[in-house]
Amino acid sequence: MCLGRRRARGGKSGSDWLPVTSPKLGRRTGPAEPDYESEIYEAAAGDAVAVAPAPAAAVEPAELDFGAGEGHHLQHISDREMPEDLALESNPSDHPRASTIFLSKSQTDVREKRKSNHLNHVSPGQLTKKYSSCSTIFLDDSTVSQPNLRTTIKCVTLAIYYHIKNRDANRSLDIFDERSHPLTREKVPEEYFKHDPEHKFIYRFVRTLFSAAQLTAECAIVTLVYLERLLTYAEIDICPTNWKRIVLGAILLASKVWDDQAVWNVDYCQILKDITVEDMNEMERHFLELLQFNINVPASVYAKYYFDLRSLADDNNLNFLFAPLSKERAQNLEAISRLCEDKYKDLCRAAMRRSLSADNFIGIQRSNAILS
Repeated sequence: MCLGRRRARGGKSGSDWLPVTSPKLGRRTGPAEPDYESEIYEAAAGDAVAVAPAPAAAVEPAELDFGAGEGHHLQHISDREMPEDLALESNPSDHPRASTIFLSKSQTDVREKRKSNHLNHVSPGQLTKKYSSCSTIFLDDSTVSQPNLRTTIKCVTLAIYYHIKNRDANRSLDIFDERSHPLTREKVPEEYFKHDPEHKFIYRFVRTLFSAAQLTAECAIVTLVYLERLLTYAEIDICPTNWKRIVLGAILLASKVWDDQAVWNVDYCQILKDITVEDMNEMERHFLELLQFNINVPASVYAKYYFDLRSLADDNNLNFLFAPLSKERAQNLEAISRLCEDKYKDLCRAAMRRSLSADNFIGIQRSNAILS
């Protein structure tokens, strides 16, 4: 809503200004959905009308009618979209500025552990993490483009552990319930589904799948992105009854999206002997539908998850293997950086060729810009 002020005829002083409504103000018909942004503007408009001084001339201000009126009101697209702050908070797997769910869920345990150590005067023990100095630089063998497989799987499974331990409720879907769709023919006792799995048990399950299918560390990070996207989109929780099938579905989808030579569903049936191909296909179909077929993982989101996993490792004493930077390791890092730079240049050249072909077809030539 746009509110302005108009000077009354014959008035020259500041007290002769009158509130005027914008002609763009629309009217709503019937019961309308609550529009918080409009309510803020309406409240501000009401205050402006209330504090306006009495006019010197007999000019009546335009009537503000927010009720029923003639004509149809077309809702603006910004009224239908989710506010940006809420979108960032609810979809961390889509927006690079939103904090990851697993890191926020782990902070409670980290604070309690630090508080307990402080109250009980527990020493942190021998410091195993090495720090760089002027003469020596310590680096690990994990980078954002080539993460360490073993450490990455440990961090991802630790994130899943905190998801299960600090879940909000036990909301689930039948397609992921292991009681309805068991992964083994052996009867699982009901007591098994009443206790949260330990971190080492989750790690053993994921490591077995990654080792048998020969998946990469990048695939593990994308698996975590899809898992959190599923929990957000479908509004469910990962709990003892569904964590295996949710993790399996995320790994299955991540391996097909990320790896050039993806593992087929029938190959997972060779790893998990008692599961059928039909069950794998149905679970994959439901997973995609719940993700609304949004399998895109931007580079910024991937980098955010990588560095948040490193923060999770530091908070839980999962130290990376640091070693002094030698000449050979420096040359290897330089080669990796040069390879990534060459790939980026190739993509830029391909994009430039596509744009130049359109320019040549139109017959327009652009001169190079000079920045000074």
